[in-house]
Amino acid sequence: SAVMPRVLSALCPSRKKLYTNPSDSVPSGVMVSGSSPTRSAADAVRSSSGSMAEKSGVSSAAAQDASMHRAVSAAAMRASDCGISVDSAVDVAREAADIILLEKDLMVLEHGIECGRRTYANMVKYVKMTVSSNFGNIFSVLVASVFLPFLPMTAVQLLLMNLMYDVTCTAIPWDNVDADLMRAPRRWDTASIRSFMLRIGPVSSVFDVVTFALLFFLVCPAAAGGAWGTLGAHGRELFASTFQAGWFVESMVTQTLVVHLIRTSRTPVLQSHACWQLTTLGLAGIALAVLVPFTPMGEALGMAPLPAAYFALLALVAAGYVACVAVAKQLYLRSHKTLL
Repeated sequence: SAVMPRVLSALCPSRKKLYTNPSDSVPSGVMVSGSSPTRSAADAVRSSSGSMAEKSGVSSAAAQDASMHRAVSAAAMRASDCGISVDSAVDVAREAADIILLEKDLMVLEHGIECGRRTYANMVKYVKMTVSSNFGNIFSVLVASVFLPFLPMTAVQLLLMNLMYDVTCTAIPWDNVDADLMRAPRRWDTASIRSFMLRIGPVSSVFDVVTFALLFFLVCPAAAGGAWGTLGAHGRELFASTFQAGWFVESMVTQTLVVHLIRTSRTPVLQSHACWQLTTLGLAGIALAVLVPFTPMGEALGMAPLPAAYFALLALVAAGYVACVAVAKQLYLRSHKTLL
């Protein structure tokens, strides 16, 4: 079968010598139940079976050949890196096999390998996205706690934003994976995740601080009617509510955008696009985050409606964030060769 070398080399990628001889269709180190074992193993078992047959007086060639085939198959499969059998094979072959096929079709193995690699790639996407985003948010909150006279976002608002973001990420398992990530198996690399977090996370913090400055010195004074120090209790409450609503929206927008930037080493949208489920949920999450401050639920959560000027500034911040993350991604690729 043409697919046999590709499938079995994927099962045993460490094998440098792929075939036992040019006419073989099975890589060395892999035994498929029903294929012919090596001559040396066959001769050894045949000799053993012949001597036992002579001692017991059994002269049936059919019984001897069947016994030899079962013994050789089991021995070869146990010695191999990966033994493959079908559910209709003899008991000893099924017991010795590492994989039992319910269908007599090696494409099942190829499909399983592809699904496994796609699942791993999408899992690493989510881990790197979330770790880098949370790492940046921690620094942002630390900076805000030093310079702001109020919380940049309440606990309930933060939980709502994380819930909305996590819901948009539920489509990642269906996301498209670039072909270069499917060519070879990959290992879990903690150092790669740490390096990615340290490179991408601070970019998020920088633009969070920029957002804090724009909100505190421009947007909130315009909405509340003055600077923080000149306002009364009611004005300060409106000031803080506007600030929290502004960071709530900005965080949701930037976190959603970074999903599409990090999911591929290629140019997002132009060279590699996300699945429609991820794109749809991302747009819905951004739209919901923008609408929440204007709803009764937003008022109950302590958020105030945002002025129109804020959204112009948000567009500039988001554009700058996308550009800086793209540069940070290219720097990461230069040192690690692969994004995931």
